[in-house]
Amino acid sequence: MYAAGSHPGRVRTVNEDSSLVAPPVFLVADGMGGYARGDVASRLVAESFEPLAALSTVQPGDVEAAIAAAQRRVAALASEFTSAPGSTLVAAAYVLEDGRGYWLLANIGDSRVYSLADGVLEQISKDHSVIQELIDAGQISRDEALAHPERHVVTRAIGALTDSEADFSLVPAVPGSRLLLCSDGLHSELSDTAILHILSEGTAPDRTVATLVEAAVAAGGHDNVTVVVVDVVGVAPADENTLPSPGGPG
Repeated sequence: MYAAGSHPGRVRTVNEDSSLVAPPVFLVADGMGGYARGDVASRLVAESFEPLAALSTVQPGDVEAAIAAAQRRVAALASEFTSAPGSTLVAAAYVLEDGRGYWLLANIGDSRVYSLADGVLEQISKDHSVIQELIDAGQISRDEALAHPERHVVTRAIGALTDSEADFSLVPAVPGSRLLLCSDGLHSELSDTAILHILSEGTAPDRTVATLVEAAVAAGGHDNVTVVVVDVVGVAPADENTLPSPGGPG
């Protein structure tokens, strides 16, 4: 089962986020604020991944090709605007490795993917941001990062920063686990503890998505908020070569 939801927030008039829920691929893209037409950039990123929806399972090369296509398409917008538009990317695609089902995760920028399994929430992706670099260097704490003036400055982006590379990771698609993809409009407003609480309530993905979005907007809504939740209810045997059974929207 899976669902997606988005809200422009309380401050911005344009929603520059895009999402894609097209098994076996799920995606969130956050158009770069401060650049021209970030909404167009994020939409092009999502569209670049749409061909993967026709596949029963995805190969790593398919994801790499989609990212390359997104880079080309968004970079080409630079000729239309004075500033190059840009977008973050976080994507999850179902793949088979040695007969086992996995999520192949890719991210560029500060949109995130979390995994919830056995009551434990884990942030799988690592932000490509000035704040993350300061945290890694021990110069600021995570609590201090929440109010830092550069908390929205990313160090990698599709289009705007053309040499940006994606980070990849492979996570088992475990029955009963839950995957969360989100733009920074969610995690900049809600703590991991708050996110864990909502994800653990046991409600269907559509209700969970709505609750997460509503909570982020109520907490301030300083940015666009986009959320995708995917529940793995079963994993197909290797010889079936099919998506783990998310059960459809709900």
